[in-house]
Amino acid sequence: MTTDAGFASVIEVMRDQDQYALDTEFHRERTYFPKVALVQLAWDGGLAMIDPLVVDLAPFAEILDGDGLAVLHASDQDLEVLEIACGTIPRRLLDTQVAAGFAGMATPSLAALHERELGLKLPKADRLTDWLRRPLEPSQLEYAASDVAHLLEVADRLQTRLEASGRWQWALDECEQLRLRQRGARDPDDAWRRIKEVRSLRGSARSVARAVAAWRERRAMTLDLPVRFVLSDMAIVGIAQRPPTSVRQLKEIRGLDDRHLKDEIAKQLLDVVADAKDHPTPPSEDGPPPELDRALRPAVTLVSAWISQLARDLEIDTALLATRADLEALLRGDEDARLAVGWRAEIVGEPIRKLVSGEAALAFAGQGQLVLEERTGRALPGV
Repeated sequence: MTTDAGFASVIEVMRDQDQYALDTEFHRERTYFPKVALVQLAWDGGLAMIDPLVVDLAPFAEILDGDGLAVLHASDQDLEVLEIACGTIPRRLLDTQVAAGFAGMATPSLAALHERELGLKLPKADRLTDWLRRPLEPSQLEYAASDVAHLLEVADRLQTRLEASGRWQWALDECEQLRLRQRGARDPDDAWRRIKEVRSLRGSARSVARAVAAWRERRAMTLDLPVRFVLSDMAIVGIAQRPPTSVRQLKEIRGLDDRHLKDEIAKQLLDVVADAKDHPTPPSEDGPPPELDRALRPAVTLVSAWISQLARDLEIDTALLATRADLEALLRGDEDARLAVGWRAEIVGEPIRKLVSGEAALAFAGQGQLVLEERTGRALPGV
C-alpha cells in the first residue's frame, strides 16, 4: 500500500476485525531509534503491506487502540517501532512466541512455529536485506507477507491447545506484562550498566564512567545515532581510568579520534568529567542489587535443577517458568519478585518458600528424577 487513501480503506476494513496479525520490518543500525521500513497486516480474508516511507502510519493508532486482538511474534521490538510511528501500541496483545512457550517450545522462531503447527516452511530472507531500499524485490515482499499470512491460524491452534491445558490465561497475562514493559529511549543514568568493563570500576572512576555514559546516551538520542557513533565503550573506560583535564590529555586516550576532539564536544566531555569528580555518585545509587544471603546460595543451584525438571514435565519453556534471576529475587524477598505473584507463585514460588523454610525437601526419586515432598524431619540412622 503506497497511498494514504489506500491505507484508509484498509483501516476501514480492520475496524470490524476481532483479531489481526501484525509485523514490521525496520532498521536501527545507523540510528538510535528504529526506523520502520514496512508494516505487514493480515486479517480474516485479507492481507496488506504498508509502505511507511510514503504512507502516514499515524491513523493506524485507531486500530491499535481498538478492541481487536493484535497477534505478533517476538513482538518487543515491533512494539517499540509502533510506539514511535503511531504514538501507541496494541491495547490487546498475543505474542505467539510467548504462547508457544506455554506449549513446550523454547522461544521458537517464526519459521519453527509455522513448521510445527502447520507443516509450512516459510521462505528465507537474507539477514542483510535493506528494507529501506526501493523498490523492494518480489522475493522480499513474499518473505514479508509470509510473516503474517498464516499467523492467525497459528494463534488459533495455540489457543485451542492452551485452553485445553488451562494455560490460556497464563499466556494472556504474560503477554500483558510484555505489552506494559518499558521500552523506547533508555534512561541515560543507567547506560553505564551496559558496559561490562565499567561495572568492575569503583569509586571516582565509576562516577566518571557513569556520567560520560549518560552524556553519550543523551547525545545519541538528540542526534538519532547509535551510541557507538558518538563515543566507543573503550573511550568511556579510558576516560574513567585517566580522567582528563585538558584537550591534550583527551588526545592521549585510546578510542578517541578527531570527531571527539572538536572544541564543542571536547569542552562538553571535560565539563562532564570535572563535574563527576566534584560530585561523585554515592555508592548506594550505583551499586548492584544486594547479594543473596550466603546461607541461601546453595538453594539456587538445587532449585534450578528442580525448575528445569518441572519445566520439562509441564512442557513450559524454562525461561517462562523461572530464571535464575527470578529465584534470587524471590529468595532475597524483592517486592517485585516475579515468582511471588500470579500463576508462578502457586506452581513455583510457594513450593520454594516451603523448601527454604524447612517445610519441604527435595529428594531423588530414581532415574535422576527430583521430587519435592513434605519434610519428615527424621534423619537417617547414623547421620
